[in-house]
Amino acid sequence: MIDTGSTGFMLLATSLVMLMTPGLAFFYGGLASKRNILGIMMQSFVSLGWTTVLWVLFGYSLCFSGGEGGIIGDFHKAFLNGINSDTMYTNGKIPEFVFFAYQMMFAIITPALITGAFVNRINFKAYLVFLTVWQILVYYPFVHMIWGGGLLAEWGVLDFAGGIVVHVTAGFAALASVFYVKARMDKNSTPNSIPLVAIGSGLLWFGWYGFNAGSEVSVDFVTSTAFINTDIAASFATIAWLVIEWSREKKPKFVGLLTGSIAGLATITPCAGFVPVWASPIIGIAAGVICYFAVHLKNKMKWDDALDVWGVHGVGGFLGTILLGIFASKAINVAGADGLFYGGNSFFWKQILAAIGAAIYAFVFTYIMLVIINKITPVKVESHLEALGLDEVLHGEKAYDEGVL
Repeated sequence: MIDTGSTGFMLLATSLVMLMTPGLAFFYGGLASKRNILGIMMQSFVSLGWTTVLWVLFGYSLCFSGGEGGIIGDFHKAFLNGINSDTMYTNGKIPEFVFFAYQMMFAIITPALITGAFVNRINFKAYLVFLTVWQILVYYPFVHMIWGGGLLAEWGVLDFAGGIVVHVTAGFAALASVFYVKARMDKNSTPNSIPLVAIGSGLLWFGWYGFNAGSEVSVDFVTSTAFINTDIAASFATIAWLVIEWSREKKPKFVGLLTGSIAGLATITPCAGFVPVWASPIIGIAAGVICYFAVHLKNKMKWDDALDVWGVHGVGGFLGTILLGIFASKAINVAGADGLFYGGNSFFWKQILAAIGAAIYAFVFTYIMLVIINKITPVKVESHLEALGLDEVLHGEKAYDEGVL
């Protein structure tokens, strides 16, 4: 019997997560230079279309069909085979179509996160190849291993809404991309529209309630805990980042405040439905502090991660996975585990090893993949084209009329 409350909530959560991809496009588009606004936004929006195609053809099946205890699933549910309007998800509360759509939104936004690292340096054709191969050989295996009953799930690794699956894999893939494509010609280009960044971050924060609370895939006490943990951690991270940056640079920076909120959201993601509410301020403050200094380290090392994907998402997801290993409690979620704070020593080390393994795999595979793609089609644009800006060179369009900016 369908649970109409849970089904309605999950349809709303799915819509919220879908909205995060346009939100990400606005966030990145505002941070980019004025000659590269459309290029970075298009890389997010194209994922809405192409990733959906892949998900229908075989993506959902590889993630959530067969392969128990393994690395990847099978093709049993390819082309939505065996799924119809009457098929229920395994929890018996919502139609499988709803779960299919909800997880598809995660698949859409994850590779789009990476694009902020290599803004205004990548050929669109190469990006489409990257978008395809990276999902199949990085994202799908980790979804299956953690959420699809695969190897890491059997090992006891937890990830409520994507600390490893989304943020660690995307963040460390972004770092590998930066090392491969190297620095921009103009690393000091300033954001073209901070108000656009604010709109994007607001949409991301709004959508994140669906991202985290929806990951319970029903409406219960865990859902409400995940929701409030998300907001509290993001808020504390926002203020922590603001305070640190203000004290160091003597001025309160709006972009820094917005970046801090995303760091908090990324860090609470793996923890949201597994930790008590009292832990979320600690997680938020840790996110604001550690992600801020990760970005500072990146700048010191001259890694040209243009929009701080590694420092915010990679480090945030990694940190959140470790903090989950500390603060998780079965009293909050019986499907979870007890973390180090509650005596769960082995669970703590499993979380650390899983995060390290995911980071190494995403980094190494992404770098190798870019080398191979470059033999098929050039990955990086030529320097004179980069100087002109990719909006006009690659797409034949401009974000603004001449003379506006």
